[in-house]
Amino acid sequence: MPDVNPRTQRYLPWIVASALFMEQMDATIVNTGIPAMAADLGTTPLALKAVSSSYVLALAMSIPASGWLANRFGTRRIFLSAIVVFTLASLACGLAPSVAMLVACRVLQGMSAAMMMPVGRMTLVRSFPKSQLLQAMNFMVIPALMGPLLGPTVGGLIVHWGSWREMFFVNVPVGLAALAFGLRHMPDYRAESVKPFDLRGMLLFGGGTALLSWLLEVFGAHGLGHGEALAWLAASVALMGGYAWHSRHHAAPLLNLALLKVRTFRVSVLGGMFTRLGIGGTPLLLPLLYQVGLGMPAWQSGLLMMPAAAAAMVMKTLAQRVLGRFGYRRVLMVNTWIVAVCIAAFSQVGLTTPIPLIVGLGLVMGLANSLQFTSLNTIAFADLGERDTADGSTIASTFQQLSLSFGLASGTLAAGYFLAQAPSGVEGGALPALHKAFLLLAAFTLAASTMFRTLRDRDGDNVSRPGRADAEEASASFRPT
Repeated sequence: MPDVNPRTQRYLPWIVASALFMEQMDATIVNTGIPAMAADLGTTPLALKAVSSSYVLALAMSIPASGWLANRFGTRRIFLSAIVVFTLASLACGLAPSVAMLVACRVLQGMSAAMMMPVGRMTLVRSFPKSQLLQAMNFMVIPALMGPLLGPTVGGLIVHWGSWREMFFVNVPVGLAALAFGLRHMPDYRAESVKPFDLRGMLLFGGGTALLSWLLEVFGAHGLGHGEALAWLAASVALMGGYAWHSRHHAAPLLNLALLKVRTFRVSVLGGMFTRLGIGGTPLLLPLLYQVGLGMPAWQSGLLMMPAAAAAMVMKTLAQRVLGRFGYRRVLMVNTWIVAVCIAAFSQVGLTTPIPLIVGLGLVMGLANSLQFTSLNTIAFADLGERDTADGSTIASTFQQLSLSFGLASGTLAAGYFLAQAPSGVEGGALPALHKAFLLLAAFTLAASTMFRTLRDRDGDNVSRPGRADAEEASASFRPT
């Protein structure tokens, strides 16, 4: 690992976290303002579905190219360019005079956001020794947790007190601050030799992930029948299966899927997907529980979402000690059960449940979620050599994007199915249906615990227990599966 200025190491996590905060907030804040956008632009809310789906499509399609671009042009140039484009696109979204212009600017946002997550993560991994990686990557957990929780609340408040256009202007000062610090402290890494760009692989893998992300984004939308949805799903699976075959027979594939043979990386990526099936659906179900089930106003519902975000920040200071004391295997297995129990506990929240009890439950779930994501994000790179950082970061970011979409889709499916059977016009009539949805998401989360059993007791020690595995840190070899 090259020598890095201590000031760079001090500011780099904040720079990456700021960029990711913009991305996560923007991905969740927009849906709140769609009715106001439709009224102002003279169209229907359904016609504005493209505002969110275009962002998801551009994001999923562009992520696979991020690793190659960073290796070819340097992490500094790609990351800072992505911040500039994202900030300008956000400003343009707020000023857009028509639906077509708004959608075009959202595409630019999605393409630039696709560079920020994997390239930022890649830069962090290359800038810190593995013994310090856990502490550095803690900052990446905060935007991932706060965005889905605070985005709808902030969006609702902005639309209530101002204009929908101001939702996009929120990104401008954050982007300018991240750019100012990035120009001074963002390191520049690139590969000594860059393989030719795998265009066919990009079309296969990028097309498959984009199609699947779009399908999950419009999941449950009117006009998309079961037969049509299955056809699109089959096309997506065929494209990604085609890439799997292509990558095995191509001398320099776009993404090296052989990295999934590394046990710790495989557990992080696939175990993370199962985990997010449950956790990813809670930002949708919790507002429904508070507003539809308990009859709370939107502002009170929003306030009840904040304890989890606050607890996530507290866990940032505790995660390294917890992982250092118990190890990744034990933490992930036990904490997955804690997360599942917290999700299931919301099935007991009713009209007579005291508010302090709900707040306490939110705090515990925020702590557990934060520890879960910190563990998953850091163990992914425990056994990857420096030469594999770009591919590893790109693969992890791609699967994370898909798993977030899967999580929201699972929440939508559970809520829609059970609420369709709930009586209407009865106080608290939706509660039993929502309680069943929480139990289903808890069961999804528990499925991840089977994946974490494949870890070994010493896996991740070079990240969570500095000094025990220093000899392994410089090695680029894989651990046996």
